[in-house]
Amino acid sequence: MSQIIFITQNQERYELSAESGSLMELAKANRISGIDGDCGGVCSCATCHIHIHPDHFEQLPAASEIELEMLELEDNVSDTSRLACQVKVQDAPEGLIVTVAN
Repeated sequence: MSQIIFITQNQERYELSAESGSLMELAKANRISGIDGDCGGVCSCATCHIHIHPDHFEQLPAASEIELEMLELEDNVSDTSRLACQVKVQDAPEGLIVTVAN
């Protein structure tokens, strides 16, 4: 089981645990503000834009070409931007910290 820490734009901090699924699914199940996942997790809307903590970014699998293209359309993109629907819980390092972009 992985522990994931979400930080919202209002600086609310949520420490959650999960065994599988995506970060978007975990956030939606726990009503994390700013993670909408309008497309249901198929990488076509970018309403689950997050910033991965720099200490953890390189520990995750690289973003796909489609994910990078979706991020190009987003405001507030950083070098550590990802779409939560594309990051799997099982790939997350223990104590992963993500900040909700919206």
